[in-house]
This record gives sequence, C-alpha cells and structure tokens, in this order.
Amino acid sequence: MTPYIRHAAAFCVLLLVALLVNTAWLQVLQGPSFGGSPANRRPVIARYEKPRGEIVVGGRPVTGSRDTGEQLRYERTYVSGPLYAPVTGFASQRYGTTFLEHSEDRVLSGTDPLLAGFPLWNDFTRSRGAGGDVVTTLNAAAQRAAFDGLGARKGAVAAIEPATGRILALVSTPSYDPAELSGNGPAVAAAWARLNDDPEQPMLNRAVRQTYPPGSTFKVVTAAAALDSGLVTDLDAPTGSPDPYQLPGSTTRLVNEAEDCENATLRFAFEWSCNTVFAKLGVDVGAPAMREAAQGFGFDDTNLRIPFAVAPSTFGGPADRAQLALSSIGQFNTRATPLQMAMVAAAVTDDGQVRAPYLVERTVRRGGGTVSAAGSRPVRQVMRATTAERLRELMYDVVADGTGRNAAIPGAVVGGKTGTAQHGVGNSGTPYAWFVSWAQAHDDLVPRVAVAVVVEDASARRGDISGGGTAAPIAKAVMEAVLRSPVTG
Repeated sequence: MTPYIRHAAAFCVLLLVALLVNTAWLQVLQGPSFGGSPANRRPVIARYEKPRGEIVVGGRPVTGSRDTGEQLRYERTYVSGPLYAPVTGFASQRYGTTFLEHSEDRVLSGTDPLLAGFPLWNDFTRSRGAGGDVVTTLNAAAQRAAFDGLGARKGAVAAIEPATGRILALVSTPSYDPAELSGNGPAVAAAWARLNDDPEQPMLNRAVRQTYPPGSTFKVVTAAAALDSGLVTDLDAPTGSPDPYQLPGSTTRLVNEAEDCENATLRFAFEWSCNTVFAKLGVDVGAPAMREAAQGFGFDDTNLRIPFAVAPSTFGGPADRAQLALSSIGQFNTRATPLQMAMVAAAVTDDGQVRAPYLVERTVRRGGGTVSAAGSRPVRQVMRATTAERLRELMYDVVADGTGRNAAIPGAVVGGKTGTAQHGVGNSGTPYAWFVSWAQAHDDLVPRVAVAVVVEDASARRGDISGGGTAAPIAKAVMEAVLRSPVTG
C-alpha cells in the first residue's frame, strides 16, 4: 500500500501547488482587471458604505449624507442645493461627480492617503477611512445676495477678494438641486433626463464654464493697455477720436449710444463708454500690445483651475485692424467668463497684480486636523501701479457720476464699469448686461471685494447704461454683503 499512499500524497501536493499557482495568478496578475470590471460591485459598495465628508461654507456644512439602509448605503444630501450647486456640483451614485464633489473627491470619500494615520496599513487591509471636509472661501452672505439678486433671470456672478484671490461668491442661474441626482433609482434617471433636456441649461455653471462677449467692460483692459504703452498720458486730454469712427479698411462706421464722444477725453469716454474712442485706442495700441495686455489679465489661459477647470476666456487673434477695433470694445471674438472679468476688476484694485483665484481654503480630517491649506498663490504684474491707480479713478467716476450710479454704496468707495454685449446674427439677440466693480469701506486699507455680473436675458436698450440698470444693483448687493461681513484673516 505504501506506493499507492506515496502516489496519492504526491498528487495531492500537485493539486495544492496548482491551486496556489492559480490563486496567485488570479490575485496578482488578473486582480487589477477583475477589480476594474463593471461586474465587480465591491468598490462601489465600499464607496458608499460610509458617510461622505462635508463641503463647508462660513463654518457650516452645505452637504450631508443620508443612510438609506440599502446596499449602496449613504446618499448625498444638500442644504440650499440650488444656491451652492455651481460650487458643490453633484455626487451621484449613478452619474458620478462634478465641481468640488469631483475635484476634492479623494478627500470627501476618505481615499486620500493624507487622511490616514497609517496609510500603508490601510492599503494592506483595504479599509476606507472617514471622509474629510472641504472648507471653502465663500462668503455665505455674498453668495445669497448674488443668488437672490439674479432671481429668475439667466446669468452669473463671481466675486473675489482682491488681496488674496479668495472666491467669495460663485452663482449661476437658473440652477438646480443636486440632491435630485444623488441616488440611483428611477427618479434619478428621470431628473437627469429632465435637467439635460431643459433648454435653460440649469446644470451649466455660467460663472466659470460659459464665456460671453464682455462688451464695454473690456474697456478696462483697453484703457490699461493705452495707459501702460504711453499712448495716453493725460486722462483729461482730447483723444482725437472721430464720431462716428470708420473701421480701418472697411466701410462700416462705428457709432455711440452716448453723446459728445467726438474727440472725447479718456475720462469722459470711460465714464460714458464711448465705443469710438476705445476702438481707435485699440487700433493705435496695436494687436501685439493688446494681446499681451489681455493675456496678462488671464485671457487665453487654458490652465486655470479653482480647483476645477475654468473655461478659457479669449481675446482671439484679430486678422485686421477692423477686427482689432471691435475686439478692443469687447466684441468680435473677445469672450470672457464672469470669473475672468472679476479678476480684471481685482487687478485694478491690487496695484495691477493678478492673483490666481481659488475656492478651497483648506481640507481637514473628520476630527478637525488640517490636511492641506491654500498657501500662497501665484501673482503676476499686468500693469504699472500708476496705471492701476488711474483706472481706479476712472472706475470711481463711473459710479459717482456716470452709467454705474446704481452701484453706489453710502459710506464706501465704489468703482465700476458697465457693459452691454451684443450678440446673435446681425446683433439681433437681446444684449447681455454686464457690470464689473470693486468696493472699499472708508475704514478699510484696501478694497475688499471685486465683482462681475452678467445677465443674459436683460430687457434693456442697446447701450452701456443697461448694464448699470440691470447688473449694477446685483453687484451692489454682493459688495454690501461683503463689506458688512467681518474682515477675514
């Protein structure tokens, strides 16, 4: 019997070795492909087995998690969902994540190695820690003022703290409630279809993902280029501009909504937004210098993230001087996001410096320990400090005596620039109303807020005064909210 036992033992050992080899082959070599297979539900189940971390505004979470008791246990909830949707985005068990829910997903879901005290042990055990929290830079009062100011109108608001680049408000309307997309049932699919089929595009973040012709608000950039180049040295000297202005190499004549623009000074032209003066200035400055000025402010930057991506604003490449003239008054191919125009206003208040805007102040563990902080932000000088000082003077005049009077705030110094952007075939579309501005309380050392507002469906006449009548009151409400808030560190 001994040979039979020996043969049986050898066969059993062979089977054991084959089993071990097969197990190693499956786990080591085939493991990644099995792990990534759509049929593998374990990662999805693990993702939702614990509550997600919170997104925090003004010390209070604007998100939450609901225990459903189902296999995918926790669903995302939102506080004032439509108000913060352009910032939070959605976290859906069916459709994934967007905006902060996406860019900060590793922290919120608890998979960021920095959240773990012993990351190697977590990797070995494949355990998932508690989700961390994302603390935003938003000012809750400013966010609410912007949202209420836009109301039922289609548009967007972006507000920045000029001295730091902190984003204080980011609003887009019409909006939606991200909670409608949190789960994975039939109601979520129906909500997804409805939101995507809505012609008003409520899920479009107009503040950072939609570009518009900036109209006369772009004249801030053109004025900066003219002053920096030395083309204009005296704000009160005649500019030699005709009215109307025949576009170079064209039979088209450019006219003004305002009167008395012929040979107007830069101060008068800025205050009353004379198209002819700024079109001629742009041509006289030249395409290379105009492009350099625009790109200094952030136009044509394809890498801006806050931390989610921002659609690039464009100055374009004018092929001739007629196109350059139109680009210099914010028309033709010039397009900008509201965030970009808030950056332009912020640079004017910060002695000509542009600071990279950011939305996340810090990320923290569930217990409160800091994981990461914003730190210093890149800064670039886009115009001389003396040029920025002159532009502040011009923008102040717009609010004190010109088209932006509706933005004036008692007890504060306010500067602004109105704009009406024409669009559509033959400029047949209802003009977009723009207003960019900044505000400084009398007891502040520096301006505390820079704002850009665009209203798409503004029933206004085709003139820069419409930006003052439609968009300026919204900017005023946002600036007042910031000035009433405690000064941040």
